[in-house]
Amino acid sequence: MAIKVLLNDGEELRIRLIGENHTALQLYRERLNQNKDVEYSNYFVGHPGLDDPELYLRVKKGKNAAKILETTTQNLTKEFANIKLT
Repeated sequence: MAIKVLLNDGEELRIRLIGENHTALQLYRERLNQNKDVEYSNYFVGHPGLDDPELYLRVKKGKNAAKILETTTQNLTKEFANIKLT
């Protein structure tokens, strides 16, 4: 997944996810908002044919948004790696 960092000031993070859609962004938004250190997380799609979607994350004072996003990504990767098809 290619990303472009638009804002990273510690407690706020805004990234553009190249080529992604609602599925991945909804999953991130849901998991991030379940984290007790996250104040707010959402995504914005823009024009479906012209704009890549953006994910916005704001965390509590003293926390690091990029680290929380990395941890969330690692957890999702582990979860999907454990899927067993029968």
